[in-house]
Amino acid sequence: MTTPRPFFDQQVSVLEDRGVDCTVVGVPGEHHGDSGRTPLDYARFYPRILAELRSDDYDLVHANYGLVAPFALAQPTRPVVLTLWGTDLMADQEWLQSISRFGARHASATVVPSPVMARELETDHELIPFGVDTELFRPIPRERARERVGWQTDGERKIALFPYDQSRSVKDFSRAKRLVERADAEIELRTVSGVDHTEIPYYMNASDVLLVTSKRESGPMVVKEAAACNLPIVSTDVGFVGDTIEHLSNCVVSDDDEELAAGLTATLEDGSPSDGRERIDGLSLDAMGDRLVTLYEELLGTTESNETAVSQRGVSRGI
Repeated sequence: MTTPRPFFDQQVSVLEDRGVDCTVVGVPGEHHGDSGRTPLDYARFYPRILAELRSDDYDLVHANYGLVAPFALAQPTRPVVLTLWGTDLMADQEWLQSISRFGARHASATVVPSPVMARELETDHELIPFGVDTELFRPIPRERARERVGWQTDGERKIALFPYDQSRSVKDFSRAKRLVERADAEIELRTVSGVDHTEIPYYMNASDVLLVTSKRESGPMVVKEAAACNLPIVSTDVGFVGDTIEHLSNCVVSDDDEELAAGLTATLEDGSPSDGRERIDGLSLDAMGDRLVTLYEELLGTTESNETAVSQRGVSRGI
């Protein structure tokens, strides 16, 4: 894979819960903010994949992210599942889109996590949404959440949560500030980044609204996580946001600044939670795990009489 993500870690966990032995082989180097790995980092990745696959312990290779697909496909002995994350298939860079589409055409099976990606990919594929841990992301009383994260307000100002590192230009923090200034409400814009993922539900429940102003997104998963907390959401129309929240109560999706600022005002004046937890499809981690195992078994020709074939050996998951 490229960079570990909570949704990826959860995917591995639910597979292991189902008896699938997973080995994760990551691309060397680090990814921070808007900086990516170098070509040399990826050149170092291929020997690691080949060395790992000299073992007979693996039934298939599951590549995560379009850039690693060529390395997974370069080993000819095992089926390859490719999961595209969105920032690969729908990237601004044509070369990255081309590599991702090439991988999708040549993989044994391709998975996309959102309807918007499914509409972009002409190759046969499986639509398997990334799940959310709904036991972790859940409604929590606001005062309890604010006490947990150490937030205090004067009682009048509402809190809009910007859930990203301000330095990531693609997240467009300057637009978030502009929208808060234009909204007809007393709003304090607060950011959260670099904290443990298990703490994020408290920051969400300590807030009055989630504000997403990204220029582009593969998801974002933070929208599903906020929906699982019943947190109102105001967002640009990126990734699967439109498909996810357009029918939810007290949520707004638009690419127009006036509509977004008005949406902030209306959402905060309403003051009620969203109904995301009850209405969003595809939140379940269990459903995601079951569908992935079924896909593995279909590729391996697993029958009912040999239903443990995947779990007895393993899956090498490149990221």
